[in-house]
Formats: sequence, C-alpha cells, structure tokens
Amino acid sequence: MQIRAGIRVAVWLACAFLAAGAAGGQGKAAPSVAAAKQEFQAGKFGAAIQTLRGAGAAGKSAEASYWMERSYYELRDFDNAVAAGEEAVRLAPQNSDYHMRLGRSYGGKADRDHSFTLARRVKKEFEEAVRLDPKNIQARRDLAEFYMDAPWIVGGSKDAALDQVNAIAALDPLQGHLARAAFFAAEKKNDQAEAENKQVLAAHPQHIGAYAEVAGFYLREGRVAELRSTVDAAAKVRASDPRLAYFRGVAAVLSGSNLAAGEQDLKSYLANPPWSDWPSQAAAREWLGRLYEAEGKRADAAEQYRAALHIDPARRSARERLKKLEEAAK
Repeated sequence: MQIRAGIRVAVWLACAFLAAGAAGGQGKAAPSVAAAKQEFQAGKFGAAIQTLRGAGAAGKSAEASYWMERSYYELRDFDNAVAAGEEAVRLAPQNSDYHMRLGRSYGGKADRDHSFTLARRVKKEFEEAVRLDPKNIQARRDLAEFYMDAPWIVGGSKDAALDQVNAIAALDPLQGHLARAAFFAAEKKNDQAEAENKQVLAAHPQHIGAYAEVAGFYLREGRVAELRSTVDAAAKVRASDPRLAYFRGVAAVLSGSNLAAGEQDLKSYLANPPWSDWPSQAAAREWLGRLYEAEGKRADAAEQYRAALHIDPARRSARERLKKLEEAAK
C-alpha cells in the first residue's frame, strides 16, 4: 500500500523548503544542504544526493538527511530513502515534517515489498507527525489516506479517517473540502465528492494544488467539460504550471479532439522532472499511447505503453493495451 499524493498536490512542498531549514543542518553542513536543495528543486535528484555525500553531511545533519531522503524517494529508491529518513528522525525527533516524510518512505517500501510490518510503521510515523504538530494538515491528509486505504489488520479504519477529515476542516475549511472530497471519492460516493470539489472551486484558491486535486477527480470520472473548466480556472492562478499541460493532454484524448495540441501538451509535461506528487510519468506515457492509438499510430502507441511499463511495471492498463496491440499485429 503506497502512500502517495498521486494527483493530490498540496501546498506543503513550498512550506517544507522553509520548515526544513529551521530544524537541524547548521554549521559546516549548511552550504552543501543549500546547494542540494537548489538541485532538488530543479529536479536534479541524483546531483543533490552526490552533493550531500560529497560534503559528508548526511548522518550528521538532520536537514541533510531529510533532503537525502527526499531525493532518494523521488528516485523511487525506497531502501535508501528509509535509511536517510530514519537518520533525520533520530537527529531531530521532534520535527513533525521529518516523521511525515519517513512515513511516506515506509509507505513506498511497504507497497513494493507487500509488507504489513512496514505498513504499521507508516501508521506510526504519520500518527507521530500529527501528535508533534496537530496543525500539520498534510500529515493529517496522509494519515487519513492511510486509514482509508490500509486493511484493518494494520490499522485501517474509515471512522479514524473521518476523524482526521473533520480535524482538517476545523483547521482550514478549504483543505477540509479537499479532504472530504477525497474521503467520499474513496467511498465511491461521487456525488458527494463532486459537491465538495465544487466548494473548492467556488473558493477560488490561490494554490495550484487544490485545482490539481479537483482536476484529478474529473479525470477519473471522464468528465471532459468539467476537467477543462477546472484547468481554465487553474490557469488564472498559474498558467505556467506543467500539470495543466498534462490535464489538457488527457482532455484531448478523452474527447478525441485537438489531438495534435494534446500530443504537444503531453510531451511538454514529460519534459519536466518526474515529481512523485504530480501525475506520474508512466501515466503521461500511457495517455500519449492512447492518443497515438486514436490516430492509428499503433507502433508509436506500443512504444509509449512499453515506456510506461518500464517506469511502472505494475501498470495494468498499459500492459493490457500493449497486449491488444501486439496480438492485433500478429
């Protein structure tokens, strides 16, 4: 069970850059950490790791270990992400964000290894993050997602998830609508989920992550008109955000119109760093494959499906589409 934001991209990312700098990582490690953070923000995750290794900062500075963990996580190297995250927590045990991030790293490893033991550690870290900072909304979102997705044997509980949703709403009404929409969507109560998402749009949020969550809902529902109107609203906040190109490309595929523009949008999105909290590169490859199928370009479509499976071998829909193309070619 992987803990992920998926299309849920919250404002915590920008805040984390500031919060992490306030805890640990002082002295000789600070210059290397600052350089690594810049590399991380540019999507140069391997370079960030090398910068921290070269300075010998990880394991000595909580902040350095934190950024080492973040970089390994983006590379889906969950073993090293967990090791670095455990160091960060050991060096700064009172930092809520460090526990939250370690919970995510455990989640990635638990999903890969199908480990109940690791899943219990996910729960423990998220709960500790919330205990240390009850106002940490992203930690509460992650904990709510865990409670919704996890089986009861490792602590899953819909009632506990709803408790977190209510706590989030008390802290921030907008985030409460987003959390409640995610809760209802997980329960397949799509009408109620849509009502919450409409409340989000009516509030005209000024952070792009809120629009990305709503767009993700309409994408999953195949609601092209609503998806496009959400993207248009988001563009008024930050037209340059690469995620908007992804959603525009998907809308083109779903509608079967403007496919040339959709192709350019999806290729534009693929040119950006593969942030874990954004729609995955594997998803973008698969949608590009579907676009090529719609255009009758079967060889190009198969190439994209293979690329998607190279990134994410567990992506069933891409595997099924590739299988059909290969069988048709015989």
